[in-house]
Amino acid sequence: MKKIEKKMKKFHIRRGDTVKVIAGDTKGKTGTVLTVLTSENRAIIEGLNIVSKHTKPSATNPNGGIVKKEAPIHISNLMVVEPSSGKATRIGRKADSKGKVQRYSKKSGEVIKNG
Repeated sequence: MKKIEKKMKKFHIRRGDTVKVIAGDTKGKTGTVLTVLTSENRAIIEGLNIVSKHTKPSATNPNGGIVKKEAPIHISNLMVVEPSSGKATRIGRKADSKGKVQRYSKKSGEVIKNG
């Protein structure tokens, strides 16, 4: 019987990146990536795509009520912001002299550091 290998998905966005929303209700806004949900192809961005969630009373929140929180945004609607210019850019991958793969900006060719 063949063993099925699962490939890990590679995204152009990582936790800690500054991203710009290019589609949807929050189009044009920028924020920092809090988490990347690889199974759903989505990311949660700090301060963007805020929704009102109704919560039941619990031990941590005894009154319950309506809580404002960030909802996930699909990865295809996000672009990484270039640190030097502050504009959205596409991301490429290339190996450095030691053979480690690094992300770089397609606009300027500048290496993008994580976080």
